[in-house]
Amino acid sequence: MTIAIDFGTSNTVVARWNQALQQPETLKLPGLSAISAQNPPLIPSLLYVEDAAANKVILGQQVRDRGLDLSGDSRFFRNFKRGIGTSVQGFVPELDGQLITFERVGEWYLSQIVNSIRELPLPVDSLIFTVPVDSFEAYRHWLGKVSESLQVEQVRILDEPTAAALGYGLADREILLVIDFGGGTLDLSVVRLDASSDKKPLGFILKWGEKLLAESSAQKAKVARVLAKAGQNLGGSDIDNWLVDYFFKTKGLAKSPITTRLAERLKIQLSLVNQAVEVYFDDENFESYELELDRSRFESILAEHQFFDNLDECMNQVLQQARRQGLEIGDIDAVLLVGGTVQIPAVQRWVQQYFEPAKIRCDKPFEAIAQGALQLSQGIEIKDFLYHSYGIRYWNRRENCHSWHSLIKSGQSYPMSEPVELVLGASLENQRSIELIVGELGAETGGTEIYFDGDRLITRQLAGQRSVQPLNDKDGARSIAQLTPPGYPGSDRIKVLFRVDEQRFLRISVEDLLTNETLLEDKPVVQLS
Repeated sequence: MTIAIDFGTSNTVVARWNQALQQPETLKLPGLSAISAQNPPLIPSLLYVEDAAANKVILGQQVRDRGLDLSGDSRFFRNFKRGIGTSVQGFVPELDGQLITFERVGEWYLSQIVNSIRELPLPVDSLIFTVPVDSFEAYRHWLGKVSESLQVEQVRILDEPTAAALGYGLADREILLVIDFGGGTLDLSVVRLDASSDKKPLGFILKWGEKLLAESSAQKAKVARVLAKAGQNLGGSDIDNWLVDYFFKTKGLAKSPITTRLAERLKIQLSLVNQAVEVYFDDENFESYELELDRSRFESILAEHQFFDNLDECMNQVLQQARRQGLEIGDIDAVLLVGGTVQIPAVQRWVQQYFEPAKIRCDKPFEAIAQGALQLSQGIEIKDFLYHSYGIRYWNRRENCHSWHSLIKSGQSYPMSEPVELVLGASLENQRSIELIVGELGAETGGTEIYFDGDRLITRQLAGQRSVQPLNDKDGARSIAQLTPPGYPGSDRIKVLFRVDEQRFLRISVEDLLTNETLLEDKPVVQLS
């Protein structure tokens, strides 16, 4: 059975393909899923570590039912998805004699969810994970490592906006804009669904067993073609933090898990009513909390944090990419809203500044991604392009520091039809090898800093910087050529050809220009995003 998991910053959705009904079905996991009259079964992305050494944890709705999310205990984790694969500044807890990373918390969380599915009982033969558009290779690599421990035959990944487009089930050949705005990320993607008779592997494969490879080879595929995409580390958890800061400044309320939870409830209420009040009584400390906010002041707080400016920037990026594909804004047939944050009325009004209301759909904000990802198991093939640029590190003599030279631009489709050529020479006398460090280059407009403010995990946009993730900066991985005889400055010595294959592996070939010897031939270096 194929299971799709939309692992979100605030909530996680699990879905399966119901063979009897021939349609996707969202699963309710006992003890983990929240029960709500308004929403489908959602698993809160919360985790509490009881015993790190014994891998004993509590997650999902159980954390809230026991009140474990209302204390400042370092064993409690929320928003941990944002810290996976990133360099986090500040306090990282040590529990039961062990340093607890966000990667480990995430692995506990996903492993327990898969175990709970098996306890329903349902067989788990194939998993599909959805990932944000702006996820760096480090996050995808972590997801691959987690997959190896799940005892599942096949694991694939699909970017969240494309999954959402499939989840809304609109007709073929329509051009769709997906706005996926959840707890941690904002992702925009222009997707076109086409018919195809190709029989290629479906999605981006992390792990594939022989049995499922044979079964899928007979499927007839359709194509979901990604035409443009853009993303930012901005979501509902940032809004919660802004509200906590507001009440700290105006009412002197301490920044704590209690006030964060109350702020989140206020935000949710204000999607339905114009004025909201939240009251909480702490029976341990005999303290009462009362927070009140109206929709007008709430929207002013958003504006003060350049919320709408950031949304405009993201929209302009994706529309500019679409224009390069020959598409204008009027060519977009439908706009699909996904994620809890799209339920904020101000966000919906912002979308209506760009598109007429008749084109906007918001009836499946939580389930579209997980249910759409299941379409991969029904014969959907994804044709995609590289979201990030990739380049090599060099020494910038003018600035007296390392800089990055872009080789493969964002937007490059794969597999590449023609390689990129680079000619290099020795920089030292009697040089016996040449090293290259390949990096994944983020947007030039800025990066994201992740840090702790007390026990809150905060992200902050850094203007005017480019975020870079080195991909092979470790012993044994940097060297691409051994020079015999040794090289000397002043002349070209090697020619390097770079290409990206159908599975997003960056491959290089190296020729020694002095000896005409092929030193490397189509060697895979790293898997790209």
